Amino acid sequence: MSKPPDEPLRVVDRRWWARGEGTAGATTSEPERERKPSYVEDLEQQLADRSAQLQAIAGEHRRAIEEFEQAKQRIRREVARDIERGRRAVVAELLEVLDNLDRAIGAARDSDVPADSLLRGIELVRDQFLAKLEGLGVRRVDALGEPFDAATHEAVTMAPVGDPTQDGRIVAVTREGYAIGDELLRPASVVVGRFDG
Repeated sequence: MSKPPDEPLRVVDRRWWARGEGTAGATTSEPERERKPSYVEDLEQQLADRSAQLQAIAGEHRRAIEEFEQAKQRIRREVARDIERGRRAVVAELLEVLDNLDRAIGAARDSDVPADSLLRGIELVRDQFLAKLEGLGVRRVDALGEPFDAATHEAVTMAPVGDPTQDGRIVAVTREGYAIGDELLRPASVVVGRFDG
């Protein structure tokens, strides 16, 4: 079938670079579809893929941060529980010493108990208490007769001494010092000798 000669010929140019530059007077009866070169479509597809990967990684990162925060809170709770258990164990150990002190006070109120046996009972309670402290890793800092050391001793006063070998040495302890492991809990309060020769 051929077209009658009086009808004009219609041409639709679908090339993207020729869009809008068709022959003068050419019209299109159907809407023109936008066409892009294949490399632009490839780049857009790569961009969409990378955006999806980035969103997935960002989501994983958020989940990891949330899990980390939950783990931190869980560890804090567990550490707090462990500290509380440790504190209870220490107090339970010291309650025996308190019981013995109560017995000593009760014995002191009884007028029939001689002073020597009361004193001996109190010394035993003190020894028990020191043994409990040693069981917890606490030890006394030996100070008497030692050279003064500002890292482990606290000088309360100085006292004159007649022996030059006692100069700068501790001649009296007013309060005992204690350490746990290598860490000082409390320095010993001491009197330091001074030779005036």
